[in-house]
Amino acid sequence: MNISDSKVSIGYFSIYRRVYYHLSRQKRKQFLFLAIVIILATFSEFLSIASIVPFLGALTTPEKIMNEPFFGFLIQIFEITTSDRLVLLLSIFFALVTIFSAFLRLFVLWLNTRFSFSAGADLGIDIYKKTLYQPYIVHCMRNSSEVINGISNKTNGVVAALNTVLSMISAFLLTLAIFIPMLIFETKISLITFLSFGTLYGAIILFTKKRLYQHSLATAVESGNVLKTLQEGLGGIRDILIDGTQNAFANIFHQSDLRLKHAQAQIMIIGNSPRVVIETIAIVLIMILAFKLTNGGKGITEAIAPLGTIAFGSQRLLPLLQQLYHAWVGIRSSQASLTDALDLLDQPMPDYMLSPSVESIDFNKSIRFDDVQYSYPGSNKVTLEQFSLEIPKGMKLGIIGSTGSGKSTFLDIFMGLLIPENGKLSIDDKTITPYNVVAWQKNLVHVPQSIFLADCTISENIAFGISKDKIDQSLVIEAAKKAHIHETILTWEKGYQTVIGERGIRISGGQRQRIGIARALYKKANVIVFDEATSALDFNTEESIMKSIDELGEDVTILLVAHRISTLKNCDLIIKIENGRIVKSGKYDEMV
Repeated sequence: MNISDSKVSIGYFSIYRRVYYHLSRQKRKQFLFLAIVIILATFSEFLSIASIVPFLGALTTPEKIMNEPFFGFLIQIFEITTSDRLVLLLSIFFALVTIFSAFLRLFVLWLNTRFSFSAGADLGIDIYKKTLYQPYIVHCMRNSSEVINGISNKTNGVVAALNTVLSMISAFLLTLAIFIPMLIFETKISLITFLSFGTLYGAIILFTKKRLYQHSLATAVESGNVLKTLQEGLGGIRDILIDGTQNAFANIFHQSDLRLKHAQAQIMIIGNSPRVVIETIAIVLIMILAFKLTNGGKGITEAIAPLGTIAFGSQRLLPLLQQLYHAWVGIRSSQASLTDALDLLDQPMPDYMLSPSVESIDFNKSIRFDDVQYSYPGSNKVTLEQFSLEIPKGMKLGIIGSTGSGKSTFLDIFMGLLIPENGKLSIDDKTITPYNVVAWQKNLVHVPQSIFLADCTISENIAFGISKDKIDQSLVIEAAKKAHIHETILTWEKGYQTVIGERGIRISGGQRQRIGIARALYKKANVIVFDEATSALDFNTEESIMKSIDELGEDVTILLVAHRISTLKNCDLIIKIENGRIVKSGKYDEMV
């Protein structure tokens, strides 16, 4: 998927607003609950930091704490008479608050992760569903690796982005919860510490922003290239083995994968390396602070409270600052991939899919093409021009024509995959539109030259698209017999339960074609389109299958596309298509 600079320059807020728009109502409620828990965790963190000062003060100067008016109510309620009891009470309170704060942070982490991955799964399903519902022409105009990469890799980017943003919000609030009490008790030192760390991270962000942008682009582009190379290499494995081009494909994959891994490695280095530097600087600052406090008129006893507060606060603050920075790196580095995934989510669902037509189209008389014209988007060539034809119910129509003559476009319009630019396709005088095309498609099945077979059993492939528990096995066998594949199936060890491998790789080309024909016969449609479906069969097998086709009955309308005109000898009418027009038509004897 091509990524323009303008897409990547979209503001962060705009991108995440788009993500939120695509969340379901249930996910939005879960997000609100998560936000409430984050606020509670922030408050508990505030209490844990605020309680460290009186706790350390009670350890070092208990008499001073006993005289503080703030603790007067505690002394009265719990009837505290000695400093030891006050220390014990503050110790218990500090421990409970710290444990509760840790529990809430773990709970936030659990909720955050669960929410992100659950929302990512919903968005992945949404992308896949919207893609499946796109018009056929949309699928013709783009590479399938774009969609696969969007659903698999880039949807994971959405998960990571959601997780990152929620982590950033949580880290930001927790940072404030830690910094505010530090600022109250040790104003000057806390400001210096926080500004030092903040300035360092700000400088790092300015220095790495451009590089992260470049690595973001590389990750988005090369992940698509890697998947495309894998698909092409494995999809054409027979030709690759015959031609000996393994090294060429391996080198293409290597180059794309190397650039992808390099970009990912650089992002990881940029994200993690500041932590070591900042932690080292923090230790040095605390050492300097300890030296100044103990040698600036304060004794070690008085220095323990401010030192402990700064040390404890820094110990909690530094990971949060690193988390904020790491979240920024994650957002910046995933921006391009996230934008690509959102573009797939933004695919409009066709209106006729959102409100399926309840009307049915009964085919009883004829199918008519009236002055149909069609050109593919972006092409100046007219593929079909003033194409007119009437196909009565029960006709066996043969179709011949050279490559690029318009045969496939004619079939695609006939099957409702493409809608004419001009003219119309009508069934019994009812014009086919995007709003009733699904009703028309229920009348027909398609047997292509290249049969798609799933990696499942013979029965499941013949009853393709029907859940396993609803397959009518007797109908499967009947269809297999008519397609002359039944006897062959019985010779296999597991019969109809034989798994045929991905794309039917474990069976011959002729067997794949016959399973495809059996699939069409299983559906008992009243219109069957055979698009060079017998091209891979030997003469005798083709003859027997054509005989079965002839026996389907007068109520079944058949369109047969073939290279060999002899295949069409039993057709009622044969048409020859050239340059998008019917240039000749007649019976078999006339066409020969």
